[in-house]
Amino acid sequence: GRYLSFEEREEIALLRAKDKGVREIARELGRDPGTISRELRRNAATRSGKQEYRALVAQWKAQQAARRPKVAKLVTNDLLREYVQERLAGTVRRPDGSVVEGPTPPAWKGLNKPHRADRRWSLAWSPEQISHRLKIDFPDDGSMRISHEAIYQSLFIEGRGALKRELVACLRTGRALRQPRERSRNKPQGHVT
Repeated sequence: GRYLSFEEREEIALLRAKDKGVREIARELGRDPGTISRELRRNAATRSGKQEYRALVAQWKAQQAARRPKVAKLVTNDLLREYVQERLAGTVRRPDGSVVEGPTPPAWKGLNKPHRADRRWSLAWSPEQISHRLKIDFPDDGSMRISHEAIYQSLFIEGRGALKRELVACLRTGRALRQPRERSRNKPQGHVT
């Protein structure tokens, strides 16, 4: 199947002990070389100070990584949660702690449909922008990384709700619930042939 079995991990350990390369191991197991390379990097034993691949340790590490439910990263990392919340809300702080004032959107008078610049999220960042900006602001800190999908999950999914629920209004769509793309693609078209 999709995941490596214990027997495959034993085979990798034996071939690795014989100083076989990643591509040769992949050919023997009928797997992609990237899968073998990732397995050797992620699940190698590091207790002796160097990376040695042992099947039993690799199996245990893989099982630990696959355990569910996992605690959301925004729940455990306070600095990351504050960073994401501030940018979703549109408030950005300088390193000294002072708030950077963004452009003030024109007041919406309640007539017609509000323009994009008139909405609350006109100053806010999208989850994609936040996840990319983290790499620039914290280049050496691996704990300050989060995917845009994890931000969406913490906003929309009840059990993962690390972020304030009212920040949903700051998203570009303004929806309170997320709509999967597939549902919108299956809508009937305008005319029938």
